[in-house]
Amino acid sequence: MTRWLLALHSSTPALGVAVLDLEDPQHSRQQLVLPCGRGLTNELIEAVQHLLPSDQWGDIARLAVATGPGGFTGTRLTVVMARTLAQQLDCALDGVSSFALMAPRLAAAAPSLDPTSPFWIVQTLPRRGRVAGCYRLNPGQLGAEELEPPALLADELQPTPALVMEEQVEADVGHLLDLCHHAHGLQRPAAWSTVLPVYPTSPVGVV
Repeated sequence: MTRWLLALHSSTPALGVAVLDLEDPQHSRQQLVLPCGRGLTNELIEAVQHLLPSDQWGDIARLAVATGPGGFTGTRLTVVMARTLAQQLDCALDGVSSFALMAPRLAAAAPSLDPTSPFWIVQTLPRRGRVAGCYRLNPGQLGAEELEPPALLADELQPTPALVMEEQVEADVGHLLDLCHHAHGLQRPAAWSTVLPVYPTSPVGVV
């Protein structure tokens, strides 16, 4: 019987994995955060197996993955793994940008922000400009609605109000698992084929 939810987040140098048993959602939740960096290629499978042994992967009911923006290789690896599992298991896959995952906690830490109005999240990249996405809190959906996905921002644009991107993988992979659980309860369709990594800039830089 399908019973597991699995969430993956590797849009930062740290890998976040979270699982939940649908037969005991109140007490079965587990999370793991590892500072993998460039070692993610070798550690991803082992990290997932630490929380959910591979002989139970066939019982996964739904998956969720952070789609970035983030490191090119790290984001791609978890998205590919999630897509492959969802395709082979014929189950739903929720793809959520890392900015959308952090939007509720960043907004909560900004008391002057109007919670009913759109706001921006901005990340400055070394030598590559700024990446920004636009969001609005949506408590009914347990998170934030992505009005504009993360994209490279033109130099002359100054979006307001703007919050600075802040990595916190443990909180965000937990939120990703909550979104997955919520979507599962609603039986919301989510095709694996539509989930793609977010790459606002070229992984090779200016050529």
